[in-house]
Parts: sequence; structure tokens; C-alpha cells
Amino acid sequence: MKLNRARTHRSRKNPSEYISFNDHLATRYVQSRLWKQRCGPSGLHLFDRISGLNILLDEIEVPRELWSSSPRQVSIALTNKCDLACVHCYASKSYDELPYEDVIRWIMDLDANGCLGVGFGGGEPTLYPRFVELCQHAFQNTRLSVTFTTHGHHINNRMTDQLRGNVHFIRVSMDGVDETYEAIRGRSFHAFKQQLKLIQSISPFGLNIVVNQRTLPDLDKAVAIAEAGGAYEILLLPQIPILWKPGIDDTSLQNLQEWVMQYQGPLRLSIGESYSAGFPTCDPLPEENGLRAYAHIDAKGVLKRTSFHSTGVQICSSGVMNALGILYEQT
Repeated sequence: MKLNRARTHRSRKNPSEYISFNDHLATRYVQSRLWKQRCGPSGLHLFDRISGLNILLDEIEVPRELWSSSPRQVSIALTNKCDLACVHCYASKSYDELPYEDVIRWIMDLDANGCLGVGFGGGEPTLYPRFVELCQHAFQNTRLSVTFTTHGHHINNRMTDQLRGNVHFIRVSMDGVDETYEAIRGRSFHAFKQQLKLIQSISPFGLNIVVNQRTLPDLDKAVAIAEAGGAYEILLLPQIPILWKPGIDDTSLQNLQEWVMQYQGPLRLSIGESYSAGFPTCDPLPEENGLRAYAHIDAKGVLKRTSFHSTGVQICSSGVMNALGILYEQT
């Protein structure tokens, strides 16, 4: 969910910006770029993965039988391995890892069925043995937008050179700053800021911040660091209660809402959908929700509605689209 209080930039590197077809830029972009087309209840959706620009032709009524069958975005947990032990993390610490060939087959099928982007995660995706090769394949052999979420500490000069030009956007996890960050993640915050310089040289990036009573007071400093580091976006993720881990408390959530309402900075803000109620969000595709908008594949190969769901459908030899059909039926 995008927060409509954040200022938007009409930059070629600004991902997921929507313009109307009558905009004078639209004709020029349509003529000069290879667009990914997606059909749905909102009309014909054109997407340019290089700029991140979207055009929605909402005056076109697309018959239901022609709607794209894939979710608009799919996240894939390549591995459950992670060398950090953040106190709020709900992810499994098992050694489950997806077979490379399966991931390739799944993303090819998703691409062919109207998916616009895949986001690789984990665990820590840079610990996946063929991570760079996977990003390169997805970039070069599909029309998907390729993104990944990382803590950033394993990105070195060699990986930077290999990923540059093969990913479209990077999401970097940063929960709190200075002592807060170090207490939560057990890593040097100074070293983290140095890593941002490498990440910035790969592609546009944004910061993910899990918001709770501990990290909320650091938001102003986090924004300053994001601006100085060249980030394009901050994704606010109010902590969700999972198993024995509590979620964000009511007071902190209210304070976060007030902070968002008062924010006047240049960075775009986004909010986790689970807590979007009460925030000034802007959803350009309100009719394309649920599995039409998003799905998650965990490191055991189970297709879920979100990463927070405990159940889903195992992706078998019949493929990811068959698993998606079964998940639809379970609605």
C-alpha cells in the first residue's frame, strides 16, 4: 500500500508510479518502450520494469476470461538460512532451500501468466548458493521486475558487479538506527551504512523498517539516513503478532499514524497491508486484491496468500499455476 501523503517523483527510477493514459508522457512511453501487459478487473495495465512506470487503461473493459491468472507480485523465500537473530523475526530458522531449477520454472510460468514482478527473500537471499545466477536469469529471460530484500551485510564488490544491471530494485531491512539497530541485529550500524553505498551502486533501493515501541522513536533519524543514502522509499512494517512474538501495541500504532500524517519529506512512504487501515493509503487497483495482487512461496515450496499465513498449497510437479488454482478454490 502506498501512502498518499508521500510526495512522488516522476523519476525514471521511481518504481510503481501510476499515470493516466491521457498524460502527455504516456504516448511517448508507449511508443518507445517494451511494455508488459496485464489484464484484470480494473482494465488493461501496462508496466515498464525499467522505469517502474505503470499505465492503467481503466476505460477498457476486459472480459473476465481474459484476465491474467497470476498474482501481480509474488515473493519467493529462496532459503530459510539467515546469520542474524533479530528479536522480532518470525521466520523459520530451518535449513530449507528451494531447488534452483524449480524456481526458474515457476518464475517462467508466472511471467507467462501476467505476473509483473518477483521479489526474492528468505531468510537472507544472498546466502542462496545461486542467488546471483537466479537474478541474472530472471532479468535476462523474463519480463518480470526483479527485486530482493536483504539485510545487506553480505553484498561485496564482486556481488555488486554481478548484480548491477540485473535487478530493478532492492529492499534493505533497517530496524532502528545506531544502538537500536545494533541491539536488534547484532551488527555494526556504521558497517551497515557503508553497505548502503554498495547497494546504491547496484540499483534504486528502499528501506524496510519494522515498527514497534522500540524502533518508532528512531523514524526521524531513519528518514535522514535514507535521504542521505539515496533511498527512494521507506516501507513501514508495523510488527505483526506471530506465535509467541507480540505485535505493535496500540499506542505505538497511533503514534505511527500521527507521524505519517505529519511527514512532509521527499521520500515516498509505503505501509504493510496488514495495518493499512487508518493510514492515508492510495491503492490504484482496488478491484485487484487478494491473490490477484500478491502471493508468497516459502522455502519449502508452499504457495501461500502471504508470508504470515501458516497454511498453503504445496507446489508439485503440476506447477505453480496449478497450486494457485487450488489456493483460489480454498477461498
